[in-house]
Order: sequence, then structure tokens, then C-alpha cells
Amino acid sequence: MQLLHQFLIYFIYNSCDLHNTYSSTSLKPPTFFSKMLKERRVLSANCCLVFVLCLQLTVRIVSGSLNYEGSGAGSVGTAARVVKKDERTRMVATEFGSISAVDINDGYGRNEYHLQFITMEPNALFLPVLLHADMVFYVHTGSGKLSWTEGDDVDEVSLQKGDVYRLKSGTLFFLHSNVEPERSRFRIIAMFSNPDEQLLGPSVGPYSSITDLVRGFDKPVLQASFQVPEEVIDELTSTTETPAIVHYDQKRKNKFWEEEFIFINALFGIRRLRNQRADNKKKHTETFNIYKEDPDFENCHGWSKVVTKHDLHALHGSQIGVFMVNLSKGSIMGPHWNPSATEVSVVIEGEGMVQVVCPSALTNKECKNSRIRVEEGDVFTVPRFHPMAQTSFNNGSLVFMGFSTASKKNHPQFLAGKASVLQTLDKFILGVSFNVSNTTVGELLAAQKESIILDCTSCAEEQEIVMEEEIEKARREEEERKREEEEARRREEEEKKRQEEEEKRRREEEERKRREEEERKREEEEAARRKEEEEKKRQEEEEKRRREEKERKRREEEERKREEEEAEAARRKEEEEKRRREDEEERKREEEEEAARREEEEKRKQEEEEWKRREEEERKRKEEEEAAAARKRQEEEERKREEEAKRREEEERKREEEEARKREQEEEEERRQQEEEKQRQQEQEEERRREEESRRRQEKEQKRREQEEEQKRQQEEEEQRRQQKEEEKRQQEEQKRKEEEMKEEQRRQEEEQQRQQEEEREEEQRRQEEEKRQQKEQQKRQEERQRKEKEQGRKREEEQRRREEQSEREEEEQRRQEEERGRGEEESEEEMARREEEERMKRQREQEEGGWRWGDLKFNTKSRSQ
Repeated sequence: MQLLHQFLIYFIYNSCDLHNTYSSTSLKPPTFFSKMLKERRVLSANCCLVFVLCLQLTVRIVSGSLNYEGSGAGSVGTAARVVKKDERTRMVATEFGSISAVDINDGYGRNEYHLQFITMEPNALFLPVLLHADMVFYVHTGSGKLSWTEGDDVDEVSLQKGDVYRLKSGTLFFLHSNVEPERSRFRIIAMFSNPDEQLLGPSVGPYSSITDLVRGFDKPVLQASFQVPEEVIDELTSTTETPAIVHYDQKRKNKFWEEEFIFINALFGIRRLRNQRADNKKKHTETFNIYKEDPDFENCHGWSKVVTKHDLHALHGSQIGVFMVNLSKGSIMGPHWNPSATEVSVVIEGEGMVQVVCPSALTNKECKNSRIRVEEGDVFTVPRFHPMAQTSFNNGSLVFMGFSTASKKNHPQFLAGKASVLQTLDKFILGVSFNVSNTTVGELLAAQKESIILDCTSCAEEQEIVMEEEIEKARREEEERKREEEEARRREEEEKKRQEEEEKRRREEEERKRREEEERKREEEEAARRKEEEEKKRQEEEEKRRREEKERKRREEEERKREEEEAEAARRKEEEEKRRREDEEERKREEEEEAARREEEEKRKQEEEEWKRREEEERKRKEEEEAAAARKRQEEEERKREEEAKRREEEERKREEEEARKREQEEEEERRQQEEEKQRQQEQEEERRREEESRRRQEKEQKRREQEEEQKRQQEEEEQRRQQKEEEKRQQEEQKRKEEEMKEEQRRQEEEQQRQQEEEREEEQRRQEEEKRQQKEQQKRQEERQRKEKEQGRKREEEQRRREEQSEREEEEQRRQEEERGRGEEESEEEMARREEEERMKRQREQEEGGWRWGDLKFNTKSRSQ
């Protein structure tokens, strides 16, 4: 597109004899051409080729040579956008009024436009707000009063139906609706724009409530700023939130205006009311009423009016203009485009059709031509350079107003009518552009007797029918596309499923191989582990046997040492007993000698007491020996200590008695001699007793040894039984492990066999399905051959029948000719010629009918074969 643009510019530059003018400037051709267009200089006819090429595309679009794709809703990518009345966003809704909003773009998503529809009941008040953007509005119905601040003044202006006005950003304003006899609502249609944001709606909203601005501050800040008591600030901030539109109390009218002025004066420093402003500002506050001014164009089909800064001083510095179009029944606003403005229109009365054409449909595939049906309350946009046409229905008029994005003169370019741009072009150039003759171009231009608003009876109805047909067609195409997508998706899913099944089989095969490899490795590891465990167990058993052998040798060595110690203890005990007996005998002899030296009369008594004492001592000795035998080694040390103590006592007593023995030695010698015989008897008795004790001791020792040997033998048997049990347990565990391995191997074999059976079943199923499919295909081919044979037989029969009919017709013709020759004498030559002509026509028709039947037969046969 850029190359075409550069080519056209250079072509005009070279063809329109502009080089002389251009040589005096330092501008490049594109910049120079743009400047020429801005200065609206008149160019020659050849310079209009740029319009011809663009118009050729436009006219082809209008004439329907391009495929039209429209949508009543104007979806993204279409040439226009529309927002229905019931799609507006409700912002405020009270019993005294409402506010709804519309955000709409130009169809490409580049520019956003914000519109608000303010509706106020009679005697209602729109509370003060602070504008964040420029506000251009149109009074749809009713009347009221607008009050706003500008500089240090509070200005007021009365509003009525048809008024247009603009408020700048940063303005504080409020509205009051009047009480009219017919009690009509006060309706305002407003568009908000910000020049710094290129017509985009401000991010903080179009305006904010003055109460929100004040109540947002802390109470100390408000009290210090307004210089009022704290009670006033409390009352100001503690009241409930007031709706944006409230009822206007007439009784508080004067007080309200006074309080409002005081509040605004305190907040913004305004010093005088509107009735005190200078007279030179009067025209700045004047509104423009569309209904009171003459239209820019008017005929029997309707009228139009555009409001710019030249008509309304308040529009100076604004990018927004206002227009209104009124189309009577069955009329059309001729095809045209806006070279420097985008239109945002609102239908205020009636209904109609709007057709918008893409200017670059051949290069921009995203843009789609659109037809939209509009009715009262709908909002629609048309971008710049997009040809459009608005049409009213036969049963009613269509009135719409709107806002254009350029307040300067827009100069719409019309394609049809006396004001058409085609009228300015050379007919030869137009003929070459449209590839038609000059006569056709002349007839096209000569037929245009009216301009701008034209008669177009039933055009809207036809467009609506076409639109519905195209919507239905688009719906069918969309359904077909969805079916194709669904079919493609289904095929893709089947292919994906097939690939997944193949992948699954491949993974299963890999998994099976992996499991076999893991099983093989596990068996090898298990065999190595068992071998290692057996080796380790064998080593442990050898180590255990070595420990047992060592323990056995240690116990035998301890037993030998214990026997030696017991023998040594017995020997020491016998020696001590022998010494004790000797000591005792010595003591006895001393006692006997001393007893002999003592009283003779007490000898018998002493002998009896001595006898009793010896018996008691013998009894004690026997008890001690038995206790010593019972206590064995545990009481041996205690007995030794006691015997040592006794021995020391005996030695002490022996020393004490030694002197007495020496004194009574003579007496004792005699007594000893008497007692020797008795002593010998006692010794013999003692010897027998010792022998008996020795025998009993040996028996006890033998019994003890036998018990120990029996205990040792039992321990060895217990150990053997334990080893046997462990061996049996090990064998059982080994047998159990082997059984588990056999079961695992059997389970793997069963799984492998089951898997093979499943694969065989799947393979058999696939083979059967393949055989069924082949059988079906063979049956289908057989049916096809039979059908073809039937078709050929029917064709042969038809051909045969046709030949028979042809032969019959020829025979009939010959017969008629013979009859005619027979009647030729009676009939005139004219009658014969007439009949010949009728016969010829009849034959021709029969031949044509026969050809048609044959052609239909061939076509039907071909269709069936396909």
C-alpha cells in the first residue's frame, strides 16, 4: 500500500506539471503533495488519478463486485461498531434520574470514545462535579439550567431541546431540570474527550463528585482550610452519601443558591456570580440550537446540519464537532466518507440501516464490510476514510445526531449525486478505471440529478434481507467450518489415539524387555547374594565351632584347676585338722594335768564335763564339716578365719595353761597314763570316723563329677539339638525361598503367556478386522461392478429402445411421405410446405428431447458412479 501511495504521488507530481512549483521549494514530493492538499489547491484533471484508483475500488464495493461479509453487531475487525441501547452501562439510577454510559471504539481498537446519557426528571438536580475531560453535549429533550465555574465567575445558561454546548476540563458544573407543562424529561447526550490523551477516556473517569473531593480530607485539614467551627465540619463529613441526581426543593431555592455560592467561593475562591460577569463574555456562554438554525443541506428527502467552532464559540480548542441528520421515509444519505474525522452517532428517532465499506479490503484482510440495523438509542461509529451510507425504512424516518473527532470543516466526499467527486474527473479516465465505455460513464454521471440525500425506496428493507441472508450464510459457513474442524479434530484424535496405541505397545514391549533384563539381573544378584550368605554362614559355623572348641578346652582347664584346688584344699584341710587335733590333744593333756592337780574330788565331774565337752565339740565339728561340705567353696574362707581365730585362742589358752601344766605335770602324767587307753580307743574311733568322712567325701565328689558330666552331656545334646533345629530351620527357609522363586518364575511365565495370548488375540482381532474390511471392500467393489453392469445393461437397453424408436419414426416418416405424395395432387403447395415445416420442427424437438434424455442418463450414470 505504501508503494502504491508513493507511486501515485510521484505520478501526480510528474503528470500535473508541479515540478515548476516544487522546484521553488525544498520539500520532498510526498511532503509537498500533502501540503498542496492541506492548502486545498485546485489541481488539473490528470491529478485526480489518485481519486480514480481509490474510487474504482469503492464503486466495486458498492456495486457488490466484492464478497460482502457483514455483521449486525459489528464485531472486531468489521468496518463499524454498534452498541445497542440495552447494552449501555448503568452508572446511576434513582427515582429522580439516571446516568448510563457507552464505551465504543472505531472497529480497530485504536481509539476509544466515552459517551454518557443523562436523564433527569422534572425539577431534579444533578449535583456539582469536577470535569476531568472536555465535555461536548447535546440536549435531546426537555429544558433546564447549566451552572458552572470558569475562572473567578459562576456562569449560568438555560438549555432547551436542540442546544449544543461544551465545557472544558477542570470545570465545576451542575444541572437543574425545569418543570414543563408536558413534564418531559431533561435528556442530555454527552461525549468526553481529552486532547492530551488523543480522545481516549481518562483513566480516572470523566468527572468526580465535589463531595468526594471534600470529604476525602481529614477533619483538621478541612477546619483549617474553611475556617469554620468543628461542628460544621462534623455535620459535613458525617452525613450519608447523596445520590448524583436528587429532587430540587423550590422552597430552598434562594437559600440553596446562596449556600452553593458560599461553598464554591470558599473552595475555589470565586468572587462574583454570573449576573455580575462582564458583558464581553456573553458570547462565550451562548449555546447553539440545531433546530433554530438553518440546515446546511435540505431537500424533500431530509436535511443535515454540522456544528463547528465557527458556529459555536465554545468549541474553540476542542477536537469534537456535532452533527445531525434527518432522513424522511425511504431516503438515503448518499455513499460518502469523511477524510478527517471519525463519526460517533446516536439514533434519537426511528430506525434504519447503515452500510460501511472497508477502503482497503484488497490489502487489509482483517477489515470486513458491514451492514448494521440501528434503532432509537443505539450508538454506532464509522472510522475516517470508510465509505458509508445511512438508509431509512419505508414506514418511518431516521434521525440521528453524533460527534465527529474534528471540529473543523470536514468536507465529506460523496460518490453519488450532483456533488459526487466523480463529476470532477475526466470521462475517459473513469472509463479506463472501470473498464467501461465512455457512453456508460456518461449515462452514469448524467443520471445523477440530486445530491447528498437521495430517494431510495425499499433500500433499507432490501439491505435488511441481504443482511439476514448473509448472517444465515455466515452461520451456515461457521457451522460447516465447525463441522470440518470437528472432523479434522476427530481424525487428529484418531491418529493421535493410533499413535498412542503404537507408543503404548512399544512402551509395553520395552517394559517387558526391561523387566526381563531386571529379572535376569535380580536372579544373578540373588544367586551371588545366596552364595555370599552361604560362604558367610559357613565361616560363621567354623568360627562357632572354633569358639566352642576353645570354650570346651577352657572349661576342661578350669575343671582341672578346680580339681587341683579342691585337692590342695582337702590336703590343707587335713593338715590343719591334724594340727588342730594335735593342739587339741595337747590342750586336753594340759587340762587333764591341771584337773589332776586340782581337786581330786572334782576329777570325776571334770571328766564327765570333759567328756560332754568333747562330745559337744565333736558334734560341732561334725556339723561344721557337714556345713562346710554343703557350703563348699563359699564358706571356706569364713571357716578358715574362724579356725584361725580358734587356733589363736587355743594358742593363747595353751600358753596360759602351759604354766598350769608344768605345775600339774606330775598329776597329769598319772592321769595321762590312765587315759591313754581311752585315748587310743578314741583315736581309733576318730580314725574310723575320718575314713568314713573321706569315703563320704569321695562319694560326694564322684557324684558331683557324674552330675557335672551329665550336665555337660545334656548341654552338648541341647547344643546339638539347637544346631539341628537351626539346620532344619535353614533348610526350611531355603525350601521356602526356592518355592517362592518357583512361584515367582511360574507367575512370570503365566504373565508372559497371558501377554502373548493377549497379543495373539489383538493380532487375531486386527486380522479379523482387516479381513472384514477387505470383505466389505470386495463386496463394495462387487456391488459397484454389478451396479455398473446394470447401468451398462440399462444404457444398452435404452440405446436399443432409442434405435427402435428412431427406426419406427423413420418408417412413419416414409409412410407419411408416401401418403403425402398421394394427397399431393389435392393439396396446395403452401399446405405441403407448412406440413413439412411442422414435421421438421417436430423431428427437431424429438431429437432434442432424445438428446436431453440421453444426456440426463449419462449424467445420472456418472453421478451414481461417483
